[in-house]
Parts: sequence; C-alpha cells; structure tokens
Amino acid sequence: MKVLVLGSGVIGVTTAYYLARAGHEVTVIDRQPKPALETSFANAGEVSPGYSSPWAGPGVPVKAVKWLLMKHGPLVIRPKLDPVMWLWLLKMLRNCTTARYAVNKSRMIPIAEYSRDCLQALRSEIGIRYDERARGTLQLFREQAQLDHTGDDIAVLKQYGVPFEVLGREGCIAAEPALAGVKEKFAGGLRLPHDETGDCHMFTQALALEAEKLGVRFNFNVGIDALNADTTRITGVATSAGMMTADAYVLALGSYSPILLRPLGISLPVYPVKGYSITVPIKDASGAPESTVMDESYKVAITRLGDRIRVGGTAEISGYSTKLYAARRATLDHSLTDLFPRGGDLPRATFWCGLRPMTPDGPPVIGATRFANLHLNTGHGTLGWTMACGSGRVLADMLSGKKPEIDTKELSIKRYDHRFG
Repeated sequence: MKVLVLGSGVIGVTTAYYLARAGHEVTVIDRQPKPALETSFANAGEVSPGYSSPWAGPGVPVKAVKWLLMKHGPLVIRPKLDPVMWLWLLKMLRNCTTARYAVNKSRMIPIAEYSRDCLQALRSEIGIRYDERARGTLQLFREQAQLDHTGDDIAVLKQYGVPFEVLGREGCIAAEPALAGVKEKFAGGLRLPHDETGDCHMFTQALALEAEKLGVRFNFNVGIDALNADTTRITGVATSAGMMTADAYVLALGSYSPILLRPLGISLPVYPVKGYSITVPIKDASGAPESTVMDESYKVAITRLGDRIRVGGTAEISGYSTKLYAARRATLDHSLTDLFPRGGDLPRATFWCGLRPMTPDGPPVIGATRFANLHLNTGHGTLGWTMACGSGRVLADMLSGKKPEIDTKELSIKRYDHRFG
C-alpha cells in the first residue's frame, strides 16, 4: 500500500521504518525541518519497561496536593479556561483506583517489554547507535519511608516477571559509584537491571536514514492542516504543500493528534503534559551517573548519554504552551547538583521542554479508527521512547494484515467506549 505517516517524531519514524520493511510505499510529512525536533528531541533518555505505569493510581490525588505545595514539586497546574483540560483531568481522576490502575498497567507492560525487544533486535540487525547503555535504572529513595513503601511496586514487578533488586546505601553506590560522596542524602533504592538508556533524538535521526534506504520519503517543512474524509474513509490530508493522498494514513502527531480528529467526530482523550529537561556536558566522568538515577522525591531522572547528562522531569499541565519557566529549571538543577555535584558543567547546560501526549488512563492508543484507512499511534505520554519500536512494529503488522506478536486489542481507541475511559 501507499501509506502516509503524519509526524516524524520517534513514533512516526519507527512506524515508517517498519512499514517500509514490510514492503509498503511510505511518505512521512512533518512541519519541522528534520526528524525528532519536538517531544522526541531532549527527553529523559530512559528505555524503561519496568517503570511502565499509569500516572493515575491510588493515592495520586492526595500526593498531587503535596506536590503542588513543594518548592521543587514534580507537578504544576496552570489553570486555563479550557474544557478539554478539565475533562481530561476528571477522566484521569476516575482512573485513580486500585482496580483501574491494575488494568491499565496490564495494558502498558506488554507493549513496553515488546518494544525493548524490538529495539535490541534493531541494534543487532542494522547496527544503529544512539549513545545507548544497558545498565539498568536506579530508583533512589531519599527517605526510609519511601523505601519501606515499595511493597506494592514490587508486587507488580513480580506479577509481570520484571527483574529487580532492592538495595541499601552500599548497594546503590555499587550500581552508581558517584553517589558515594552523597550517601547521607538517600536511604536506598530499587534497581531494574534490564532497563536501558539512550538518546531518542539521535536514534530517531539515525533510523530515519535507515528508513530512507528502504525507500521512505520524508517531506519536511510541511504544515498539516486537516484530514479530509467521506463517511467511511480518509480522502486526503490538506497541507501547506497542497492535498496529499494515500491508501492508508497513520496519525502520529502526539499531543496534536486530537486536534485533527475532532472535526471528524472522533474524541481522542490525549492532552499535552509538558516536561522539562536540561542537557549538561560532563565535567568529571567519575562524578556522573553510569545509567539513569530516578530521584523519587522530585520525580527527576538523571541519565548518562555519552559525554552529556540529561536531567528530565516535571509534569506541567498548561495546555499547548512551550514557554520555559526558570522555576522548573531550578528543580532540575537542584536534583543534579544535590546528587552529582561534581559531574556536570551546569553553566553550559541547555534548557528544553516538550509536550508529552498523555491519555487519562496511561496506555497509548494504537490501531484502527471508524475510518477504514485511518490508524492511530499516539498517546504514549512519558513512555514514547520506551514504547516506540514496539508500537511501530505492531502497527505495521496491522496494516499489513498480519497478527501482531502481542495482543493490542486493549490499546485500541475502542477502550474509551466502556467504563475504563
């Protein structure tokens, strides 16, 4: 088939690559001049199937109040006169129950684990490089109470067969030697040894080159204005370069996907949640992290990416604003300098933000719509990099008439037709 992929972030590019590998004629369009220049550009760098959990969970509403009052809190809400925002927040609150959390997590773990396997296969098959490391993730607890309350998380890890280690101070230092100088600042940690790290932007640009070798065409600097449709099918995409047509269409525009679907009568509950990061040149390698350290108190991830440290965090609900707020950088600076004071050259850091496409329940939305030739691959939230390869692979299988290697039925937009929406 001739397939038009809308969006050249990590989700769009992985989808295009796997579609081309399956023999389809693929074109990708994007408003940016190159791939991965928006939400995929400077994320936290984690490939973390073990941390694939919904944000909506039991106890989150109470925690949210605490986070909003913290100086370096991980949550920021900037109220707007936007009914879509408030409806999304209400739907998220509805999912903050033990039963719904369990269902939603059960939908996220399989695609995340499968995606990591697909990523590892790509490394083996095409030799792609992206400052990758396979040295696990360490969730660091500053307070003993946090360590004492890991029982529920550990139960879930056991349920899904995810390897883990509960570590005291010395165990954390063995995994991350640079923490030896600040050992009085934490009580212990939970380590997931099979998690990986890597530069999502570097990966996406490299995979785009591989996709081009398979015949994929990338049309950049093209604005996407609307999806045109009759009663059953998409008939074309209105763009700044004119009308573009194909046999099938894949919408992979992250937070902007609902905007194109709304005029078609499709309600997709994806809303942007802004995340921030700083990228810091390494000043002293012995004082930098080996992999990813998740500072649990501030929900900040500190990741080694080659000769840089990526520090990512904050969930800011403020619509489609990409304004950079100094207070959000202060949180990232604080977490880095508190745990790795010698590692990074902070004055040379670059500051960035991106809009994570969040669903209110947590899992992404992958698969068909009521329009026979329109397919979705969006709503991955903070886990786009973690889930990208698996999501691209299963969608390519769907369009090719093949049964995906994992069950994706519960990732469909149809799940919002029942009580878990």
